[in-house]
Amino acid sequence: MKKIIRCAWSEGDDLYRDYHDREWGVPCLDDEKLFEFILLEGAQAGLSWITVLRKRANYRRAFANFDPSRIARFGDKDIARLLKDEGIIRNQAKIRAAVSNARAYLEVKAREKSFARFLWQFVEGKPIQNHWRSMKEVPATSKESDAMSKELKRRSFKFVGSTICYAHMQATGMVNDHVVDCHRHAPCAKLARAVNL
Repeated sequence: MKKIIRCAWSEGDDLYRDYHDREWGVPCLDDEKLFEFILLEGAQAGLSWITVLRKRANYRRAFANFDPSRIARFGDKDIARLLKDEGIIRNQAKIRAAVSNARAYLEVKAREKSFARFLWQFVEGKPIQNHWRSMKEVPATSKESDAMSKELKRRSFKFVGSTICYAHMQATGMVNDHVVDCHRHAPCAKLARAVNL
């Protein structure tokens, strides 16, 4: 049987492999799913992504199924509750950022109508197709993630530095950073051709 080749970072953990094979690099045009990734990427800052993946279900429970309208109404009692929740990353700055980011998301949505269109403008509405041979070639930031970060910060988002924005772009298929011999590179490239914003 032919061995399935994956991006090296995804090997060694079933949760990582599943995420790599099903989600990472798949173009996402769903506003609330894009918000979920912003919340999770912010929580991940300074930690490994596997830490967040292992807590994702707990985040879904703790953060109202990633409903930005509900999260935006969280107050001090909710913050206190979340700081005691062992199922999530109990960092006060990150928790408060999730709440303020929900509010910022709602403002962007009200002004721009589509959060997806707002984010995808930084790649001109089409996924960037990279052709890396090794994960060593994959950058941590790009001019597109720099621009996204700058604009999100201007719109009052927090924990949205360029590295976090680039990880967000990779996760949601704005860039295809699967290495060329990975079994997901070609399928993600095919999905990219269907993106129409």
